[in-house]
Amino acid sequence: MSQTPPRIMPKPFNAPPQGLWRATPPAIFPPILGLLGMGLAWRQAGNLLPSAPNWIGEMILGAVSLLYIFAVVAYLAKMARRFGVIFEDVKILPGRAGLSAMTASGFLFAATMVPYSVVFAKAVLTLALVGHAFVAFAIIVGMMRGPAEQRRVTPVWHLSFVGFIIAPLAAVPLGWTGLSQIIFTTTLPIAAAVWIISAMQFARADVPPPLRPLLAIHVAPVALFGIVATLLGYTTLAVAFAWVGVTALIVYLAGIRYLTKGDFSALWGAFTFPLAAFANLMFAAATLQPMPFRLIGGLELVAATLVITYIAVKIMQLWTRGKLAKSTNAATV
Repeated sequence: MSQTPPRIMPKPFNAPPQGLWRATPPAIFPPILGLLGMGLAWRQAGNLLPSAPNWIGEMILGAVSLLYIFAVVAYLAKMARRFGVIFEDVKILPGRAGLSAMTASGFLFAATMVPYSVVFAKAVLTLALVGHAFVAFAIIVGMMRGPAEQRRVTPVWHLSFVGFIIAPLAAVPLGWTGLSQIIFTTTLPIAAAVWIISAMQFARADVPPPLRPLLAIHVAPVALFGIVATLLGYTTLAVAFAWVGVTALIVYLAGIRYLTKGDFSALWGAFTFPLAAFANLMFAAATLQPMPFRLIGGLELVAATLVITYIAVKIMQLWTRGKLAKSTNAATV
């Protein structure tokens, strides 16, 4: 007596496609940007603080570089299935922030490689510059095609359009001083415009709790302009940015309960890279004026290491559990 074969139920019409890295969320990259910045800060600390061993920074940078390469491969695998998916990811705020952080991390990866291979560092820096320009273009196209509220100025604009200022951290040591000067002079007015418009918007309306962590991004350009000013020899300007950075950090620490009122989310990644950038700013300024910047930088770096690591681990756990793509509405191919 023949048996009826078991009936195979069809997949639901709206079932997500199966396969590896089809929904890689861009939100994995802001904490990676913070981790790379943290590693570079520890490298600087090893040169300035007798109590900070040189191997700590190199160990962190080695581990995070592997994580960054893995994350980039994961996102490129998603793009390889459908290139246009990048234009879908830039429609949402976490996507714009994440993709901008992905290419901005390339600048820090290049800075990491400078002591090891100049040729490789130049290749990485060139690819990162091209990639960041393309991401900025994709974001502009997405904002033009989307509703008017997508064109509202947010702190993420610093990452997307001012993020080129990270490139001189690798470009100056590689001898690309002219390019670094151009980047400095072109991005500074953009950053100033974002700061002014954001302040006007904040004065008119409060920021919803889930979006408040993004406000921390405003500190990052202050730190980066100060670091680059130091590298380019703009001594007075560098010290001025350092003091502005200290003032900004005090203001943000005073408002930490306001910034963290919402539940933990991927947007908390926005806390990581400003904290790392501030530590690098203090160590850069310490080469010009050791006290109090060296002491402030050392204390802040220890605290920042704990915060950045905690946030990064939490976000990576969300990714490995498959929850990050859903919570950030990442595009799926």
